[in-house]
Amino acid sequence: MTALTGRALRMTIFVEECDTWHHKPLYTEIVHRAHKAGLAGASVFRGVEGFGASSLIHTSRLLSLSQDLSVAILIVDSDERSRAFLPQLDELVTEGLVTLEDCEVVRYVGRDKKK
Repeated sequence: MTALTGRALRMTIFVEECDTWHHKPLYTEIVHRAHKAGLAGASVFRGVEGFGASSLIHTSRLLSLSQDLSVAILIVDSDERSRAFLPQLDELVTEGLVTLEDCEVVRYVGRDKKK
């Protein structure tokens, strides 16, 4: 497990749920590459409603049944490791938004594998 405390970067990648990479969800590819790169962690969150650069509003309300809701992938790691991952995102994210914000890791503890 990667040790992480103190100053870090929070990377947020916004893509659409229907975006794919080689016939699988793009967000899955991003998470798997982040794992392979040894980053501290990644989580995917599905949007309920929103819009982006296209100005089209997407919603999960029953009457809309939108298939292209936004998903946000959050990754937190050191500045150096996060920025080293950016070239992979340049390859993967052809439409979307990638942001970096300074943050402070107060606690980062995994489960005990012996249980």
